[in-house]
Amino acid sequence: MKIFLFADGFDDAIIGIYGVSRRVIYSIFNCIEILMDTMSEKEAIEYFEYNTMNVYIGEKTPIWCFDNF
Repeated sequence: MKIFLFADGFDDAIIGIYGVSRRVIYSIFNCIEILMDTMSEKEAIEYFEYNTMNVYIGEKTPIWCFDNF
């Protein structure tokens, strides 16, 4: 059994762990910055929202945190 579920390619965007449910917390801002290495800001936001943030993969689905605003 996996204790934590990590999003591939976003290790640098991890900002914490929610201990109660053992879920990884990611900075949305940092995730988009990572995606902007290979695409425009608009493309990165659209890709992240559709392919990452709005995907439910069970009780260990990562927590996406709006920060750095």
